[in-house]
Amino acid sequence: MTRLIRIAIDDSALPPATPEMEQERRVAIFDLLEDNSFTLPGRDGVAPAPGPYALLLAVRDRRLVFEVTTEAGELVAEFHLAMSPFRQAVKDYFQICESYFDAVKKLPTAQIEAIDMARRGIHNEGARTLMERLDGKAEIDIDTARRLFTLVCALLAD
Repeated sequence: MTRLIRIAIDDSALPPATPEMEQERRVAIFDLLEDNSFTLPGRDGVAPAPGPYALLLAVRDRRLVFEVTTEAGELVAEFHLAMSPFRQAVKDYFQICESYFDAVKKLPTAQIEAIDMARRGIHNEGARTLMERLDGKAEIDIDTARRLFTLVCALLAD
């Protein structure tokens, strides 16, 4: 089974999350668990531990950490990603989301749709960045990357 069955966040190194951010995290985790594709590649001719997997996301030493364990809790992979490639996409994503929520209240449908298209474009770019950063570490499809990027946004929100 090439999927994630559990996702947890270690936010001990982060400022306390607001109730809104906690809700964003819960929704992102729910969406990700509903539908995902996550596989660990073999290394040096050795097949990866079989899934399904559990994922712990954390921020440690200013790096985004992915700890992957088996269903039984055995650590099978851990990778640390620099956060700098995500910072601009996360910032842009939150700014466009704020514009979208403001637009829904007062702008015509055509303008709302244009802002939503821009929001999806930024979200897709963040997902592609995540796929690139995970290349050789974990194999994910674009839908999983989109859902994971949403969770990364919820984790890295200032």
